Amino acid sequence: MSTLVDRIKTRIKREGSMSVAEYMSLCLLDPKYGYYPTRDPLGSDGDFITAPEISQMFGEVLGLWVIQSWKDMGSPGSFNLVEMGPGRGIMMSDMLRAINLAPDCMENLTVYLIEASAALEAVQGKTLENSPAPVYWVSSLDEVPLGPTVIIGNEYLDCLPIRQFIQTDRFAQIQGWRERVVILDPDTDDLTFALSTEPVSEIVGATFPSAHIDAKNDELLEICPAAHQTLDAINDKFRMSPGRALFIDYGPEVTEFGDTLQALKRHEKVGVFSDPGNTDLTARVDFAALGEFAESLELPYMPTVPQHEFLSKLGIEMRAASLAKAKPESKAKIARQLERLTGEDHMGQLFKAICFQSNGMGIPLGFRNPYDMV
Repeated sequence: MSTLVDRIKTRIKREGSMSVAEYMSLCLLDPKYGYYPTRDPLGSDGDFITAPEISQMFGEVLGLWVIQSWKDMGSPGSFNLVEMGPGRGIMMSDMLRAINLAPDCMENLTVYLIEASAALEAVQGKTLENSPAPVYWVSSLDEVPLGPTVIIGNEYLDCLPIRQFIQTDRFAQIQGWRERVVILDPDTDDLTFALSTEPVSEIVGATFPSAHIDAKNDELLEICPAAHQTLDAINDKFRMSPGRALFIDYGPEVTEFGDTLQALKRHEKVGVFSDPGNTDLTARVDFAALGEFAESLELPYMPTVPQHEFLSKLGIEMRAASLAKAKPESKAKIARQLERLTGEDHMGQLFKAICFQSNGMGIPLGFRNPYDMV
């Protein structure tokens, strides 16, 4: 019986080397053997745990962020609440519970979930079967109706396919970069990395973040064309109607060189070629590159803030205190959950929040005034 690794090898033998992005896309999204279409990867029995799985507090304070964003849009009579990569639907369920605190907001929203996994879509349907708002599933942002829109993506960007490039001659500038590709080892027939013999094109080089000029020989740069496509779609929507898009993910505030592609299986790191289709593949998000691309689109954005600062400004400590008062027997557990979400040795510093929005929206809840930043 054919497996994904067989298909990948056949593709390479027939057409030659493939980019890291193409390899990631096949591993994660192949409709028959891909990681996301065929399984529920979340939770203690899966391969990783996201913030909404840790505590209800995460989604609840994001619900308050949605309410404020609705008000910042002028409290429209109807608006779209979109989640990109909604997992099991737990975060949306928690957000809706908080949004219920503002009945006028709840009465006017329609939920759209962008999901690539049929398995997860079924789980989401069960989680949200008693949703106080109508819920629809779509395959892309283009399918969401026009109108005021709030978009949220938690640990969505890190799953988008990346391309990798290595500087072989820093004095040659763009001409010195070579793409890292996936080939078959001529001796073992195993999947392995190699360097393209061709320099990158000017078109591809134009998508590099500005920091690429600082690369030394043998340093590796990652770019994410799919993230650019996502921002393009957001920009198109926000030019037509008011909107705001929040992304929370892990990665540095400034562009860093180095290989961040990793594979996870049952909460452990494994080799990226160890079990194609059965391991999750992710890479750190380059927030600086996202900001640069937004500027090129003239799409307003708020620079990143660490997750601990963002959640604190949304009142997560107060929510934790309220929960602990209501459930004294769970006080220690709630404290541990809060530490995992906000502790600087946990998710609090590594994870960042960034916001893109239409013109004239003001400063979103949880972010700093960019004019006050040094």
